[in-house]
Amino acid sequence: MAKCQLNNLLPWEKVEFVIRRHWIVFVMIALYAVWGVFLTILLYWILGFSVFAHLLNTVFWMYYLMFLYVNWLNYELDLIVVTDSRLIAVEQKSFLNRAVWETYLDKVQEVSFQLKCLLATLFDYGPILPKTAGSTSRFDMTFSPKPMENARKLNNVIDAYKVRRGIKLERQDGF
Repeated sequence: MAKCQLNNLLPWEKVEFVIRRHWIVFVMIALYAVWGVFLTILLYWILGFSVFAHLLNTVFWMYYLMFLYVNWLNYELDLIVVTDSRLIAVEQKSFLNRAVWETYLDKVQEVSFQLKCLLATLFDYGPILPKTAGSTSRFDMTFSPKPMENARKLNNVIDAYKVRRGIKLERQDGF
């Protein structure tokens, strides 16, 4: 998994694993870039190779490259850090809008995942949905790689934390 350096870790806390977004998001960003090239060709086809078309194309690509950069930044800065006592989720919502969500592992009631479509099943990505007992009930890490495996690993870390703390494990599966 990816390495991560956090400044707010407790002195005894150890990072168990880090979940970053799946690489399929790069494909979506590349599709946006192809769409921009298509719009450029369409612009030159309609207006010809005039000075006005070049100016319009330059302005378009300045804004469009900023749009692509912000999408890449949103991809790069989203992550879930699982330590041996906390779950820390960082979500870059837009360019200057970041949400950091953290909770102790004993507050997590369940961790679920979804595989919604054929592409998600083929490329093994989907959201991981930890549900907590706190005021923020849900956070979803969309486009998470290997959601079933990562949800299981997260549940294992939570169970180990609860056993260390002497908290009774609550099972919904009847065991």
